[in-house]
Amino acid sequence: MDVGARLERRIRVWLVVFIVGLVLSGVTAFPLQTEVRILDDAVRGISFAPDGLVEWIARVRTGLEETDAQYPFIAYGTDWLAFAHLVIAVAFIGPYRDPVRNIWVIEWGMIACAMIVPLAVFAGPVRDIPFWWTLLDISFGVFGVIPLYIVRRQIKQLEAAQKVVQEKDTAPVNSPE
Repeated sequence: MDVGARLERRIRVWLVVFIVGLVLSGVTAFPLQTEVRILDDAVRGISFAPDGLVEWIARVRTGLEETDAQYPFIAYGTDWLAFAHLVIAVAFIGPYRDPVRNIWVIEWGMIACAMIVPLAVFAGPVRDIPFWWTLLDISFGVFGVIPLYIVRRQIKQLEAAQKVVQEKDTAPVNSPE
């Protein structure tokens, strides 16, 4: 297997991991109330769970249940959040198919990951989100940018390898006279 093929394979593996992460993030936003109920029950069953975590999960559960009971349409916002994750995942099919031509999608994804940090820092306190939860939200941007950075670096290597092959293919052939 040549260098270009190996790089394309690595790029595609990283992109599949990233796409799966986006899809899972999206799909899990649909049954939010059920998931939080299960999480709340599980956290309460852990004797060494930090009190702040137990209280926060219980508060989130209560908020979701009360909101859903009186204003179920509010959950439509998380449906759109889920949909956005799925749409963003689809965007990464372009780099999967043609990494060099679609490197801009990777760079756009890296910018989006960076934008998570100021959003969480500024919106968290406004929405009464505990600081430790804000750090968890920020981690999605930090950990999300890692595979994208790796993919971008590998795409640049692939681009260089493709240029070498093109130059080799278009080089004039010296024929003895």
